[in-house]
Amino acid sequence: MDDQSTPERNAALTERARALMPGGVAHEMRYQEPHAKYITHAAGARKWDVEGKEYVDFAMGSASLLLGHAHPDIVQALVDQAPKGTFFADCHPLELEWAGLITDLIPSGDQVRFTGSGTESTLLAMRLGRAKSGRDGVLRIDGHYHGWHDHALKGMTPGANAVVSQGVPQAITDLIQVTPPDIEVMERTLKNDGSIGTLIVEASGANYGVVPLPDGFLAEARRLADEHELVLVFDEVITGFRWSPGGRQALDGVTPDVTTLAKILTGGLPGGAVAGKRDVMRYLDPGETIDGLTPAVTHKGTFNGNPLAAAAGVACLRHVATGEPQAVADAAAENLRAGMRDILANLGVEGTAYGDSSTFHLFFGPCSTGDIRDVPDQVLRAAARTAGADLNRGLLDRGVNLMSRMSGVLSAAHTDADIAHALDAFEATVKEMADSGVFSG
Repeated sequence: MDDQSTPERNAALTERARALMPGGVAHEMRYQEPHAKYITHAAGARKWDVEGKEYVDFAMGSASLLLGHAHPDIVQALVDQAPKGTFFADCHPLELEWAGLITDLIPSGDQVRFTGSGTESTLLAMRLGRAKSGRDGVLRIDGHYHGWHDHALKGMTPGANAVVSQGVPQAITDLIQVTPPDIEVMERTLKNDGSIGTLIVEASGANYGVVPLPDGFLAEARRLADEHELVLVFDEVITGFRWSPGGRQALDGVTPDVTTLAKILTGGLPGGAVAGKRDVMRYLDPGETIDGLTPAVTHKGTFNGNPLAAAAGVACLRHVATGEPQAVADAAAENLRAGMRDILANLGVEGTAYGDSSTFHLFFGPCSTGDIRDVPDQVLRAAARTAGADLNRGLLDRGVNLMSRMSGVLSAAHTDADIAHALDAFEATVKEMADSGVFSG
């Protein structure tokens, strides 16, 4: 190890970063006290920081790396494409292959428009919903996350019917209505507000399933959308290709009008897409005039469908289409969740580990029915605030990196050894928390 790889290296980089960037970070969720960790490389399910510390990774590129870090087929696709050109500002054959894989897999995907990110995808989906419905209002679900643009911030914080940021015009906030995931409440809201033309939901439930949806919710959302002539948008930025090759909608057999995609879509590179029914996507067609506008909905973006993202996306989706990576990751996640539940029981700590597909979420507290959906959203969130920092700190110290304070995702690259390491770290951390009185209050 060279003389730059000292125990102070992460701290020194953080100090330098805070002089260069607000808080020293490019994404507010990467902010850590007393300092951030700086990663130099990753492979499979592990990554290493500048001090040489190794982590079992359950963030996996914010859920974008279903195949694991530096998958050889994705790396090779990038190596092959880069010498041919990283960006043309023109159409190219790879984007057709990429789009074809998406339309083959995603039930709502009659056509595809590529975007620069998941946030851009939800922004475009809302614009399409307004154009198709002819109504400006959008109904969204309390606590669901749809990115950071102005139209997505009201209701992002659970239980707070307000935006979470300064700088958002009140006129935009007034266009957004927020309800809990309760079909009766949603129905009343729609009957009382005739301006709503778009319904957007996170297909997993809030924050990739931290707060799961009630049984049958997506089918009921489809019914409501049909009855009230709404454009139904499923945000599948995380669930897309992870819950199944066709996302949550294919698993449940419920097809929205528009689906937003990113993350796994690109094999872990920047980018996103909207995959929608033809009667909605036609509003984006520059060769078609609707109500005097050509196209009816304008959408640009310099790096949309760029060759590097397309190359990685094609390589990734070829694997995704088989369903094999999902099966491996799902099984690993169930082993991790079961092991965590056993540890909590053995230590006498009230709580559970739960989650769908290849995710896991932790809850510390009583759940008398055994069904996490019977625990109020506010209780789930409060538990995360109370114990999440201690849990995350303890796991990081022991070489385990979560995606958020109380949850994470797995990949096809996670091995039995990775799960064993994580469970050992979890047991030691929870015991330390119990001994220090974290759960006694």
